[in-house]
Amino acid sequence: MKASDLFIKALENEGVEYIFGIPGEENLDILDSLRNSSIELILTRHEQGAGFMAATYGRLTGKPGVCLSTLGPGATNLVTPAAYAQLGAMPMLMITGQKPIKKSKQGRFQIIDVVDMFQSLTKLTKQIVNGHNIPSLVRESFRLAMEERPGAVHLELPEDVAEEEAGDRIFKVVGHRRPDASHKSIMMAAKMIEEAKSPLLLIGAGANRKRTSNALSAFVETTGIPFFNTQMGKGVIDERHPLFLGTAALSDHDFLHNAIDHADLIINVGHDVIEKPPFFMREGKQQVIHINFFPAEVDDVYFPQLNVVGDIAHSVNHLAELVDPMDSWDFSYYMRVKKEVDNHLHKYFEDTRFPMLPQRLVNNIRKALPDDGIVTLDNGVYKIWFARNYTCHQPNTLLLDNALATMGAGLPSGMASKLIFPNRKVVTVCGDGGFMMNSQELETAVRNKINMIVIILNDSSYGMIKWKQEGVGFENYGLDYNNPDFVKYADSYGANGHRPTSDTDFNRIFEFCLNTDGVHVIDLPVDYSLNHSILNVKLKESCKIS
Repeated sequence: MKASDLFIKALENEGVEYIFGIPGEENLDILDSLRNSSIELILTRHEQGAGFMAATYGRLTGKPGVCLSTLGPGATNLVTPAAYAQLGAMPMLMITGQKPIKKSKQGRFQIIDVVDMFQSLTKLTKQIVNGHNIPSLVRESFRLAMEERPGAVHLELPEDVAEEEAGDRIFKVVGHRRPDASHKSIMMAAKMIEEAKSPLLLIGAGANRKRTSNALSAFVETTGIPFFNTQMGKGVIDERHPLFLGTAALSDHDFLHNAIDHADLIINVGHDVIEKPPFFMREGKQQVIHINFFPAEVDDVYFPQLNVVGDIAHSVNHLAELVDPMDSWDFSYYMRVKKEVDNHLHKYFEDTRFPMLPQRLVNNIRKALPDDGIVTLDNGVYKIWFARNYTCHQPNTLLLDNALATMGAGLPSGMASKLIFPNRKVVTVCGDGGFMMNSQELETAVRNKINMIVIILNDSSYGMIKWKQEGVGFENYGLDYNNPDFVKYADSYGANGHRPTSDTDFNRIFEFCLNTDGVHVIDLPVDYSLNHSILNVKLKESCKIS
């Protein structure tokens, strides 16, 4: 069997459905082997788009998404998606080509040390030097990519290795059970929770797993302990729950932080230091229980008193069985905070000014989408508005990146989401800056008949940095630009361009797009004038919760 055929056979054995990417001369054997495979090639217009799609596939399925590039410039274009997957704990396999390693007729043309380049960005990076090793390297790559903490892996297949003869042995896919936390640590955690006066549950990125979601929902129902989440922990428990206090979209000085400051014990489930801290620990202020697959990384603002290390779902299930609701618990202050948070977040939901406020947009999208509808975000200041104001009814229905926080990922993430869940509504929200970084993938979406909506928040500037610039007192400088006509731009790709002229017009267009096949691009003017006054204010002073 040819080595490239063996490679594709090994990928089929792992259940791979798609390979996203752009082949090059050095991948032609792989491409020919893929031609007769059950795996579908999604040809993209840039390797970065392919990488973001593969990472999102991994995020939503728990199985590594696979992307493909050639050597040199193709491989360097995967650097940002590699970091995106690695920091965001998304399982992904990158396959890159390379010139022949046994002999070369082209000197060093296009050759860089790709394996070395990916050392700091992956859990594993290897050059395949013998076709017989392909099955074991593929199996090991998939195992490592999925093992907690999930992330990116990379295999380089040189041109001469791909075309050589190899065996046909394939390794059976074998799963494994994660170890439980020690009984002693579970008992200590249960005792700390029962002895606390006002315990509070925090749900982080590492808890965004199906089994953990079910376990946490049962824990909240059993104990009645209020909860909040991080940006990447949104939707793990239905946020319509009466005990949900909100999302820690900012690190400090938000209404929600009144509740955090009041807690004498925080049960922190799935905390990942990659996310911005959802709260700052202070010596002697409160105790923290860290429940995760691995121990806490201690730093100046996070130094938990107890680590419960093991399978998160098992740990939470054990605690739900052990912890009895205590008469001494007092959650009345949390409920007052919840009322203030809800009032604050809903304040501009019905404001119909145009250009549209981001709070109004969040509300309109939430009302129009079903429970399982998916919103994917690029990176910009609107991400904070969605994190704080968008109520998730199910896990992984608001896909935002609070790890690498890169621009350009929103559109490819939406495309991958729709491929995985073709019967669910998918809406991508991008700033004009982030959209233009991978806007060429509109052609990929149209060609593959991916029915989705892309909303471009148009303020002709890098709004997030502008907000930060204003916040530190600098003059407005260097962040404004001009945009193309996005309606004509969308039409030129075969997509459907729309430009609302009022709040009512947007609602009409959005409803039409939700119920009409095709790729729809909505060019929406946005009003960010309230960003500074609302997001930067010392809310602990203005909230006046006593």
